[in-house]
Amino acid sequence: MSIEAVSTPDRDLLRPLRYLWRVPLLLLHVVLGVLLCALILSWNRHGVMKDEREPFTHRMIRVWSTGLMRIFGLRSVRVGKPLPDAALFVANHTSWIDIELLHSQRAACFVAKAEIASWPLVGWLAASGGTIFHRRGSNHSLATVMQVMVERLGEGRSVAVFPEGGTGHNGVLKVFHARIFQAALDAQVPVQPVALRFARDGKRQVDAGFREDENFMQNFLRLLGGAPMDAEVHFLEPVPTSQDGRRRMAELARERIAAALEDRTA
Repeated sequence: MSIEAVSTPDRDLLRPLRYLWRVPLLLLHVVLGVLLCALILSWNRHGVMKDEREPFTHRMIRVWSTGLMRIFGLRSVRVGKPLPDAALFVANHTSWIDIELLHSQRAACFVAKAEIASWPLVGWLAASGGTIFHRRGSNHSLATVMQVMVERLGEGRSVAVFPEGGTGHNGVLKVFHARIFQAALDAQVPVQPVALRFARDGKRQVDAGFREDENFMQNFLRLLGGAPMDAEVHFLEPVPTSQDGRRRMAELARERIAAALEDRTA
């Protein structure tokens, strides 16, 4: 049984009041993030799980990301259990907040668009967290990214990707690109689908991410002033690996994420 999916109303009389206290908190939290990267991630950014215990840096990333989500009025909720290092996590993609949402529950190296690397402060924070930057549309860049992914996975670190290749709109889940699953096959690590779902009062919010033709700053400000809602991270059943079936792996991962987004049995 699916839960009704709705859009967020544009008219919100409390939005200006939320900016009054959220903006100062956000600025303070960014300063804490800079200190975290400079003092902690700089000396142990390559830490991995041992006996399924998180390294200190992973816990700090999760704490900081959870705090950021709260400032935006998002209560991070975990459903299911994430795999230990090393694993490839594949998730649906709606906006920039997805990275922080997944990080609030499980630290991992993300693959993100290369433009982020040039963003003031944000690019440095992302690089400090182990982000792998990919220039979309470039086969050479993709080959390099795949090589780095295999290396990170081989070192025992986990990697998270958005196999849609870009953000979706209005709750639409796009086709998953199968090639990205080859990294898990080459590194011989499991693949776990992750459904990122936003809900308010039990109803899925399909436009919590980017709206069509909405840019980063517009989405950032809309979320910053938005009413509180739940941000769910569903860690789903891993997909079977097959050297001859990465397309089937992509399709099965997409099916399980789609089911979780609609609140059906995944």
